[in-house]
Parts: sequence; C-alpha cells; structure tokens
Amino acid sequence: MSLELLDTPRFHGFRVRRQIAGKTYQEYFSLKAEGKRLRGPKRAAIREQAELRDAELERLQTAAREKAAREVDIDTKGRVRGILFRLKREKSGTRTPVFQIGIMSAREGKIVNTTVSINRHGLEHAWKRAIDFYADHKNINKRSRAYRDIQGAMPSETELKRMIRQAARGRQ
Repeated sequence: MSLELLDTPRFHGFRVRRQIAGKTYQEYFSLKAEGKRLRGPKRAAIREQAELRDAELERLQTAAREKAAREVDIDTKGRVRGILFRLKREKSGTRTPVFQIGIMSAREGKIVNTTVSINRHGLEHAWKRAIDFYADHKNINKRSRAYRDIQGAMPSETELKRMIRQAARGRQ
C-alpha cells in the first residue's frame, strides 16, 4: 500500500503515490476543512476515498508490470536482452561457447539463470533450449509473435564465429 498520512506544517492529509511504467502518479487528500482538522466519519470517508484511489493505481501498476514482464527486448543488433553469448571456462581450462540466460522470472518471482552449451547441443538446438527457458519464465506463449521474434534473433553460424573470436580476444 502506498497510502501515507502526512502531518507537516504545510499539509495534513493522505498522499497516494505509485510508479507506473516509469511515470509517478501522486495525489493528495486533505484532512482539513475551513482551517480545522477533520475527525470521525469525515476523516474516515476521506481515508476510504484515498484507499480506493490507491487500489485503482495498484491494479494499473500490476497490469503494467505484467505487460512489461511479457515483452521481449531485442536491440538494434538483433540480440535478446537476457540471453547472452559467453565463453564459459571449464575445469580443464577449455572455453566452451554457451548461451547464458539470466532474467527475472514472472513464474517464480525471482531471478533465474541457466546456461546452454552450443558445443553440446549445436547452435539451433541450443538456441531453442535457451528461448524455451526464456519464454517459460517470461510467460510467453510459443504461438505468440514475441516468441517468433525471439526465434528470429538466433545468431547465424558466421555471427557465432565472430562472437567466439571477439570473446577470445577480449579474455587474453
């Protein structure tokens, strides 16, 4: 609940404040009338009015959060935010190319991580496993446009080789 009782020399009343999709919604409900503080049923009525507005803003905030959680962020280079290419160092010292997924799970309510080996599964199957994990935790339907967009962001074999060279060069 983002309902707060403010009691300052300048204002006495309730403030409702919530952030919805990056925008702040803030409203004030005064507990003064004709220079005197309200008491009893009048005060309770104003509190109820403020609570109703807070509940309405909470519904909007929840809807915006769920919508943002389902959206897929693909940058100008065609990379999906949350799915990274990495060279993972094994215990033997070799470097294995992997897709590393690290996202806030809408299903579990916490950050989840996994890696999928490209050597072990091959590029296409590794990408499929990575986006299935991503879609499962972001609650993205496999028949949706967002899922098709993620599928289309799969790096090609030449892009993969370029990423491996860049990663190897950066680690030396």
